[in-house]
This record gives sequence, structure tokens and C-alpha cells, in this order.
Amino acid sequence: MTERSTPRRYFDNAATSLPKPPGVAEAVRHYLENVGASAGRGAYREAVESGRILNDCRAALRTLFGCRPDDDVIFTLNGTDALNIGIKGIVRPGDHVVTTCMDHNSVLRPLSALHEQLGVEWTAVEADPNTTLINPDAVARAMRDNTVLVAFNHASNVTGVLQSVEPIAEMCRQRGIVFLLDAAQSAGHVPIDFSSMPIDLLACPGHKGLLGPLGTGVLLVRAGLGQRMRTVREGGTGSESEHPVQPSFLPDKFEAGSHNVVGLAGLLASVRWLLKRGIGDIRAHEIALCRRMIARLDACEGLRWFGPRDVGQRVGVFSVRIDGLEPAELSATLESRFGILTRSGLHCAPYAHRTIGTYKTGGATRLALGPFLYKADVDAVTDALAEIAKSVKKPASSVTPVSNR
Repeated sequence: MTERSTPRRYFDNAATSLPKPPGVAEAVRHYLENVGASAGRGAYREAVESGRILNDCRAALRTLFGCRPDDDVIFTLNGTDALNIGIKGIVRPGDHVVTTCMDHNSVLRPLSALHEQLGVEWTAVEADPNTTLINPDAVARAMRDNTVLVAFNHASNVTGVLQSVEPIAEMCRQRGIVFLLDAAQSAGHVPIDFSSMPIDLLACPGHKGLLGPLGTGVLLVRAGLGQRMRTVREGGTGSESEHPVQPSFLPDKFEAGSHNVVGLAGLLASVRWLLKRGIGDIRAHEIALCRRMIARLDACEGLRWFGPRDVGQRVGVFSVRIDGLEPAELSATLESRFGILTRSGLHCAPYAHRTIGTYKTGGATRLALGPFLYKADVDAVTDALAEIAKSVKKPASSVTPVSNR
């Protein structure tokens, strides 16, 4: 058991952010106690207020991501739901899709399902095993005449690598291929300008870098693209209720059923906090922590970590291994002895772990930074790792796999 005097240090921000910014819990409580109604389902004051929350949240997200007035902001159940809407809305039988080996199962599994159900073909481009960067030329070589979509991971939830988006997105635009950016680990961490970047679709959850509640997600859709996309689900929208078919206009086309307004009220508060603090300031804070983390991880004898060493090519996600210790054991020890919360395993990204050589050995232990962690927290976790690594008895015939060191 963790002693009462040991502070709990949360390093699992790649799974969901904690704590939430000031104002988020209050916004959720206000909705539950004073609003409670479903948006678009009535003309009374509470229903109108619920609709205002949705409109204000959409407007705040437009500002955060630099959307143009005619781009669409779709609310989804989470990041996985946003990716499913984007992928399945575009792809048809006989099509080909390009993705990468650094992508999450939220992309790989929908593509596998489309292959099984519709015969869709897809290619996962390999990454450099040391930096885990993707070569744009490799993406170009993977494209075919029937390639209709490139689904691309912006920042890895395993190695923290921050991929260069513009060369690949521009290549897609020139070839008439839809470009979908999975920004699950970059939204809220790095500046993203949807209006100036050649991105057609951007998917992200609301509960990670955007710092909102679980059960929220966002899909940004380039103006005009939504009309050619198919729906993934259909149902009530509060609009065109006289017709038994889904409305063709956005956002209603992709927002079937009652909204999670309680969650979106919290997301509105968190996005407003992000706008006030500034993504540039958050990015600078994260880079400073990354630089300190790298220096201190390098000093831990018997520990390996993965991904790029250049802080400009990464976000604050670090996967580590200690020779002679299973990742799950390391997470358990970090919590029980030091009060440090991490996640171990394959992180829903099997190809990424295959790339760095940890797939067959239980994955790795992940440390993920957030805006409410500071240098003292980085020092605490790296000191703990160094102490654990020093105490572990090394296997007599241990072989050190290739890493970035």
C-alpha cells in the first residue's frame, strides 16, 4: 500500500488527462443541477441553454483549431468514434487505404473490419525503428491508383514521436486523396491550424490533451467533404423529424441521438482554459519537461527508452523498459513504492511495439506528461526509475535490443 505521506503523481495523461483544469467540474455540475435538458428537443429555457452549450463549444473548438467558418465541427463519442466516422464515411468496396505502423488500433481495427466486410485493402507504412519517424517517400510508394484515404498518426501514444504532417498531406491533396489526421496525442499539446494545413479530416478525443471529460470527441471536416461521406449511424436529431431518413446537412448528418451535453459542458470549460493559457505556452512547458526527462532517463543505468531524442520531434510520451523487470511489474512498483501512476503493456498499438522491438516481451511502461506536471514530478519519476533499475538483478544472458541510445 502507498503510504499516506507519498503524493500521487499522475503520469498516464496519454490515456486520459488528470487533473482537469479549473472550471471543468463546475461546468459539469452546473449542467446537471440547472440545465439537464437535451439540446434541440424543446423550446423551453433549459433546452435552449443546452443548445447554447453545444454552439459555444463548437465555436471554442473552431478558435482553438483555427477552422474556417465553413469547416464543420462534429461532436463524437470519443476519438475512436471520430476515426470510425472519418474512415468509414470515405472508404468504399474496392478502395485502398494507407496508414502507418505507428497508428493506434482505433485506425487499424476499423481498417481490418473493412477488409473483412468489404474487401478493402490497406497498407501500413513502416517507421524508422530508432526514431519511429515516417518517411514521406515511403507513404508515396504505398499509394495506389485506388488509394482514397491516408489515415495518419500525428503523435505516437507509444514513443511520443511527432510526425511531419505537411509533406504527406500536401501529397494527398495533389493526388485527390483524403487525408485524415489522428490528433489524439497532439491536440491540446501542439499548435494545429486546420485552415492553413492541408488536412481534410482531424479526429481527436476531448478527454486527453483537450482536458475535457471522458465520453467526448471531435471530428473536424473540411468544407464540402461531409457531403460525400456516408453515415456510420442514424437516428433522431431534433431536425427534419418529419422525414424517416438522416438529414444531409452537417453537423446533424453525423450527430444522431442526444448529445453528451454534460460532457461537452466540461469540454467547453477546458477548451476555454486552453485558449486562455495558450497552446504555445503549453507546448513550451512540455518541451522543457521533455528535455529534462531525456537527460535524466539517459542517466538511469539499466533503463532503455524509445523514440526521438530531438524534443522538437516529440510530445511528452515516453515508453521505458528496465532489463530484468516486466513492464507490469514496473508499473506496480512505481505505484506501490512511489505513488507514481503509469500504464504498461502494448497500449493498443501492436505495430508500434513491433517497430521498437517490445511486442513479444510485454510492451513497455509509459510515462505521459501533462500541463499540471512540473520539473519536481519529472525528477521524482526518474529518481524512482533509477532506484528500481539499480535494485533489479539483471539476467545472466540479457541481450539489449536496439533502441535510440
